[in-house]
Amino acid sequence: MLSPGTKSALILIAASALSMSASAHTGAESHIHNSFLSGFAHPLLGLDHLAAIVAVGLWSALAARSAGRDLLWGPVGFAGMLLVGAVLGLQGVALPAVEPMIAASLLVTGLLVVSRLRVPGLASALVVGVFAMFHGVAHGYELAGDDSAWLILAGMLTATVLLHSAGLAAGWALRHRHVWLARAAGAGVAAFGGALLAQMA
Repeated sequence: MLSPGTKSALILIAASALSMSASAHTGAESHIHNSFLSGFAHPLLGLDHLAAIVAVGLWSALAARSAGRDLLWGPVGFAGMLLVGAVLGLQGVALPAVEPMIAASLLVTGLLVVSRLRVPGLASALVVGVFAMFHGVAHGYELAGDDSAWLILAGMLTATVLLHSAGLAAGWALRHRHVWLARAAGAGVAAFGGALLAQMA
């Protein structure tokens, strides 16, 4: 019999697994960005972003030595650098290889979930932060010149924080029992990222 926490974690992991049918961010949905709610919805509907964000939360919970600061380095690094990247994109900065880096973020974060690799807090923030910057640039660049860009980014950042929290909760619920479920989700995210990279090659 599964505990309520495990059942909730299963639901979240199942939602993340749907990302296998998505494609990397293309900017095609940029025309729907016109409010806080549309910004909030994008990480939920952009399944490549959903998978990466939830995977960061899962990894942070699975690899943490204990509850507390260890849990937050990855999510804070991701959310912070997502915002930095979005600001760069709004300024018209176009980084090279944005789509391959978004796909690579899925591969790497998925493998981190599978391995439960423990790294020092600042290093974990930097690893996921580098990838988050490319996610942010993709969003910011397509919003450049939009009068509601900051409202949209606020919605996107809010959803990102909530998804990180959901990933943390799922990972914490599964870290001692049924951890194979989280690792299976991580493997799915990694396979998705690898498939996207193969398509771009």
